[in-house]
Amino acid sequence: MSGHGFHVHGPHDHELEHAAQHGDKDSFSGQIAVMTAILATVGALFSYMGGATQANAGLFKNNAAIKKTEASNQWNYFQAKSGKQNLAELALALVPEERKPVYKDEIERYKKEKSEIKLGAEKLEAEALDWDKQSDAQMHLHHRWAQATTALQISIALAAIALLTRRKWLEWGMFGVAGLGIVLGGMAMMHV
Repeated sequence: MSGHGFHVHGPHDHELEHAAQHGDKDSFSGQIAVMTAILATVGALFSYMGGATQANAGLFKNNAAIKKTEASNQWNYFQAKSGKQNLAELALALVPEERKPVYKDEIERYKKEKSEIKLGAEKLEAEALDWDKQSDAQMHLHHRWAQATTALQISIALAAIALLTRRKWLEWGMFGVAGLGIVLGGMAMMHV
């Protein structure tokens, strides 16, 4: 509205002014307005949960990568010990008899160290696999939340179209798609 008495109303503004001046109670518009507000609120919650699960999936995938790197380091250490064990075995075959006990002890020490290193590497690999599974589960939930949010957004769009066209079948479509969104959100809550 400008100070010179000229202003332009949008269709929504006109309807609001008309209802305020004449006290009209339009149950169709009121019902859709309330449902739109409810759907927007639930959709915001679903969207938050979708973002949270996506962030968790990334964090868990990062943890998996860290554990895989630690496991790889352990396997490299295992290989280094294997190389030293092989050299000790070669020396055992080449040295005089009086020096052989030293190399036999080294070989046994390397075997023991390798078995401990192997257990540590396998444990780290198992942890990495567990983090990967957790990440995959979070991504599945993220997709479920995203589907629920999308359905609610579509139902809000249908509500706007129903309000503008005053078509009852679009209102029923809004309720149907909103119901689908609620079901998908419930599935996400139950980790399905």
